[in-house]
Amino acid sequence: MDGSTPEIKRGRKYDQVVAGARKVFMSQGFEGASVDLIAKEAGVSKATLYSYFPDKRVLFVEVAKEECARQADRALQVENTDLPVRDVLINMAKSMMEFLTSDFAQRIFRICVAESDRFPELGQEFYKSGPQLMEDRLSEYFSHACDRGELKIDDVRLAAQQFEAMMKADVFVKMVFNVVDTPDQAAIDHVIYGAVDTFLARYGA
Repeated sequence: MDGSTPEIKRGRKYDQVVAGARKVFMSQGFEGASVDLIAKEAGVSKATLYSYFPDKRVLFVEVAKEECARQADRALQVENTDLPVRDVLINMAKSMMEFLTSDFAQRIFRICVAESDRFPELGQEFYKSGPQLMEDRLSEYFSHACDRGELKIDDVRLAAQQFEAMMKADVFVKMVFNVVDTPDQAAIDHVIYGAVDTFLARYGA
């Protein structure tokens, strides 16, 4: 692999192929997902699949990128940025935790980490379409809150990374390592409110 990304063809069966691949990757992982199995799940021939995606790596990157972007974008929709800053942060934290504890986020995280040594671009694309998107959205809101005098932050990008990292305390780590399967709401709320209170103690105006 030279790290280059071939051009992806988009046609009438593109969505069908990606949807089938998503199911197989999520259930079998990257290594266990054969092209034959993906083609069968997508309801297309191998020739059709290859006409859209020249190899499995490219297909996986596309599936991960699209799904991460869709879910991360949904997780960080801020409906009303004029609410008190604590309310907005709590709402954002709840959406982030819903995403981070979802079956998709857990599976895609494990796959990207497992394959990142062999295919560094997998991890890079996952970062750009997931964590980086979250950082961008958080940074945008933090700048808005600073302009309103609700937060005092010198480096909004660093603050966004810190807030995102606090969302991964306790529950997320335990799920990644299979310590817990489905966390209870009390554990999730503990992370959310602890992160928001800690963040405001540092950056609240």
